[in-house]
Amino acid sequence: MDAEASTQDAPVSSVTIVGGGTAGWMTAAALSKLLTRVKVRLIESDEIGAIGVGEATIPHIRNYMALAGVDQLRMLHASKATFKLGIQFVDWGAPEESYIHGFGRIGRDMLWLHTHQLWLAARERGVKVSHFDQYSINCRAALDNRFRFQDPRLSNTPLADLDFAYHFDASLFAAFLRGECEKRGVERIEGLVVNVTTDSETGFVRSVDLKDGRSVGGDLFVDCSGMRALLIDGAQGVGYEDWSQWLLCNRALAAPSESVSPLAPYTRSTAKKAGWQWRIPLQHRIGNGLVYCADLVSDDEAAATLLSGLDSAPLADPRPVRFRPGRRREAWRNNVVAIGLSSGFLEPLESTSIHLIQTAVHRLIALFPARGFNMADIDEFNLQTKLEYEDIRDFIIAHYKVTRRRGDPFWDHVREMTVPESLARRIALFQSSGRFFGHSKLELFAEESWVQVLLGQGLAACADPVSRFVSDADLAEFLNDIVDTIAKTAAQMPDHAAFISRLPEKEGRLDSAIIAPIKRG
Repeated sequence: MDAEASTQDAPVSSVTIVGGGTAGWMTAAALSKLLTRVKVRLIESDEIGAIGVGEATIPHIRNYMALAGVDQLRMLHASKATFKLGIQFVDWGAPEESYIHGFGRIGRDMLWLHTHQLWLAARERGVKVSHFDQYSINCRAALDNRFRFQDPRLSNTPLADLDFAYHFDASLFAAFLRGECEKRGVERIEGLVVNVTTDSETGFVRSVDLKDGRSVGGDLFVDCSGMRALLIDGAQGVGYEDWSQWLLCNRALAAPSESVSPLAPYTRSTAKKAGWQWRIPLQHRIGNGLVYCADLVSDDEAAATLLSGLDSAPLADPRPVRFRPGRRREAWRNNVVAIGLSSGFLEPLESTSIHLIQTAVHRLIALFPARGFNMADIDEFNLQTKLEYEDIRDFIIAHYKVTRRRGDPFWDHVREMTVPESLARRIALFQSSGRFFGHSKLELFAEESWVQVLLGQGLAACADPVSRFVSDADLAEFLNDIVDTIAKTAAQMPDHAAFISRLPEKEGRLDSAIIAPIKRG
């Protein structure tokens, strides 16, 4: 009995990842860096292409790079990456309107009042204000196509508030991670999985069988097989929670196009008849795509919309992707953990696909199991995953709900639809007083993110009652000073393309001396 108990308490010694791509190789890179005594194998087949829509990231990706021991300078060159200061939303609130959801801090506070509360108060009283983008260094620099790293030595300037992420070629990024993993001893197995063998009593996966007759075992299996979900669905039978009642889009087309100048340091999302179009600038090309509701727009019409919206010549025909918005009811069952698209899909409106891979990997490491696979660990993993997905779901739904677009069946429906109660409460609170409160450390998007989206979409909100203690003159002076300071700071920043061209080619780290610690939001 003692020997059996000892075996059950021993850490898992081998992990088999089924599927490569971004999810598989991100998982392998982190596990091989931090769990050096664990044998990591990855099975992928050249017969199966990656979806590759996750070319844009959010600032938390830099946490992953540090955790996985990834040299970010080498990654930048290998994946033809550019920098990202935020996302521009065009025609979302109403046609001919645009705003930026920028990373980092917005302006500065007066007393305990945030910039947006002062801005709402000024607008309510008829005090002249600038477009809300002008109060954020990230937004202003993005519009000016400028970029530089944060400088922790300049703590009293807007440069201390800069935050950034990356745009990169997802296929090149995965290939780069593969090279790093293989140097660390990760075994890559080329093969197509055709069968999964499970224990008839426990339901645990014992091995996966390949097309060529080989069988690969493991203690823990990570399902990175994408929407096919070979293990978590095919072998474990975990059901799917469908969110298409709120998120109507169920299809995408992706097509690269030629590079153009200037090289923008932001993603662009443009609202269309029954969905939206993305634009992601890389060093060697532009990534484009259309996310749409196939129930309202034909594939041919969608392709025509995508191609007509390009600002340069296409480099390939549009590639279709079918999806169903939602999540697995369990991301971990028995000895199978789903990471990436096998665990769920939320459209890439806020560049969260790669982030969800990252947090799942972090969570797996934090709750890495013993061979006995304690249910408390599994339940906690599933609870955190559920809360995270629902938080991001609500943020994405808000982009659709808070709109003044009219005349298209798609937009008329989402504008009037009933939203989850958790989102309805947040919208009501913000409308009443411009106030926002986070409820959990698991929430990805902080106040700054919600504020920029809700105001950018045109949500009517009352000013915080406390703002009445500030005079009109003080409001105007305070807000004008923020705009002037940010404009002058942005004007002194280098051009984005020029900044990238000056990055050294040799191996080196973008370490804490160059990049300030990452903030949430």
